[in-house]
Amino acid sequence: MLLKKLKVLVLILTVGLSSVCARFVVEKSSLSVLSPLSLRGKRDGSIGNFGIPDYGGFLVGSVVYPDKGTFGCAAFEGDKPFKSKFPRPTILLLDRGECYFALKVWNGQQAGAAAVLVADNIDEPLITMDSPEESTDADGYVEKIGIPSALIERSFGESLKQALKKGEEDVVIKLDWRESVPHPDQRVEYELWTNSNDECGTRCDEQMNFVKSFKGHAQILEKGGYTLFTPHYITWYCPQAFILSSQCKSQCINRGRYCAPDPEQDFGEGYQGKDVVFENLRQLCVHRVANESNRSWVWWDYVTDFHIRCSMKEKKYSKECAEDVMKSLGLPIEKIKKCMGDPEADVENEVLKTEQQHQIGRGSRGDVTILPTLVINNVQYRGKLERTAVLKAICAGFKETTDPSICLSSDLETNECLERNGGCWQDSKANITACKDTFRGRVCECPTVKGVQYRGDGYLSCLAYGPGRCELNNGGCWSDSKNGLTFSACSESQLMGCLCPKGFRGNGLTCEDINECKERSACQCDGCSCKNTWGGYECKCKGDLLYIKEQDTCIERSGSKFGWFLTFVVLAVVVGAGLAGYVFYKYRLRSYMDSEIMAIMSQYMPLDSQHNNEASSEAQPLRQTSV
Repeated sequence: MLLKKLKVLVLILTVGLSSVCARFVVEKSSLSVLSPLSLRGKRDGSIGNFGIPDYGGFLVGSVVYPDKGTFGCAAFEGDKPFKSKFPRPTILLLDRGECYFALKVWNGQQAGAAAVLVADNIDEPLITMDSPEESTDADGYVEKIGIPSALIERSFGESLKQALKKGEEDVVIKLDWRESVPHPDQRVEYELWTNSNDECGTRCDEQMNFVKSFKGHAQILEKGGYTLFTPHYITWYCPQAFILSSQCKSQCINRGRYCAPDPEQDFGEGYQGKDVVFENLRQLCVHRVANESNRSWVWWDYVTDFHIRCSMKEKKYSKECAEDVMKSLGLPIEKIKKCMGDPEADVENEVLKTEQQHQIGRGSRGDVTILPTLVINNVQYRGKLERTAVLKAICAGFKETTDPSICLSSDLETNECLERNGGCWQDSKANITACKDTFRGRVCECPTVKGVQYRGDGYLSCLAYGPGRCELNNGGCWSDSKNGLTFSACSESQLMGCLCPKGFRGNGLTCEDINECKERSACQCDGCSCKNTWGGYECKCKGDLLYIKEQDTCIERSGSKFGWFLTFVVLAVVVGAGLAGYVFYKYRLRSYMDSEIMAIMSQYMPLDSQHNNEASSEAQPLRQTSV
């Protein structure tokens, strides 16, 4: 009876979700047939929702179809029975039917396959291969699957089988995941659809193990501004006719508007569905409030700590425990309560209403129907929810050359620039390369070094451009030194290019000395003898003549001495004239000064004479009286 009630509730909640016009989008990888020529072209393959797709990478392998056990439901005999005859990985082709998709891939992995293609057994649009929801048989191997897989159309599968049957040439396929995740810019936006319920079996364990292991990477990306992360939680609702039922009352809040299934699938004991809805709402508000203070990454700390400290299994899943976790993380409890609103009120909850709207697919993303679900740049991630695999998928979402350093670690990708410099241009002498490592592979792009921009195709050539270029390995131009002399084909007066200096010829990258004597391009004066030197020449005139290089001619040395004598005479005359002028100036000025002084003195001389005469006349009687 209880089981029947549970099924009724699940049906009710499912009706609530499916009453919206559902839209499902299958995430695909690009599949190309490289050989034989008759099948060459691109096809689609639906990515399996288990294993590890190589997001950002590709795989080229030889297709093998087993002689028996084509469904792959039992282990294949032998050690690596599908090892390819060619030096390429094996891509195993199997038929759909008779067992789980995941079991086929697991058996293929055990047999040495690098990837598995499952050919559909009916003509239909591609679907997503998912792992079993609950199966004791599957619990042992699903988490161990580490290879990618894809479902292909029935007609394409038959074409591959026919080509393999002919056996004329190897059937080679390329699985390419480089464009499976859009990478428009330097920031990746991703979201995780999850649940606070930790009693829902392997799926709940998977998502919590992922949150705990991925927390460090997520917080580095978020703090660095490389990503924008948003958590989401799936909710259901009860149709109007069932709102007053005890089942809906125990599983829903806000009068049946937001619901979650019973954690233990037992209405009589343990936690109820509405307890899960409460905590889901709280975790949403933790992210919202933390984001307002630019600490959005605290969500990862809260969810991890809540799972450890407030587990359902330990009967600690409660509001009180949640508030203790918030206090320890310095989160404002009152603001979070205000964000949550009143769960008992007969009103819409703005936060949960928004979640229900986001649940419906838009653009390239389909409806969210599987928990947990990871969406990267609006495309649903398919594959194992594992730390390294998810980080690779996120890194595939960055525009080339904008990858953060965490995406370029050796754990995630191989540095293609380490092998033959990636086939790009390189100046090994100056240790400058056009090879730039990115997550999806290398790009050949002329670099900028010490403010100097290199220009070119990045593959065959890169030339320094602009001021300062000659300081970097001589601008890539020719340069050499001999006998204490240095010549260079790089000129700072030119923004680009190389030009051999005078006395040399070549393309500027290589220059060789011109033998002016042998080519008779210099020292052609009558009776001259020519001797070639590195970067120039020496020319001697016959007799006592002097060689003038600019005119390529010889002149008399005596003429040269006369010239020096004439120059000396001219200088002597100039110096003599200067001295004469100085003497004339000096004595002329002295004579002028003396005449001026005499004129001034003559103005005062009569006064002095009269004064002296008067003094003499007054003194005479005195001298007479005394006698």
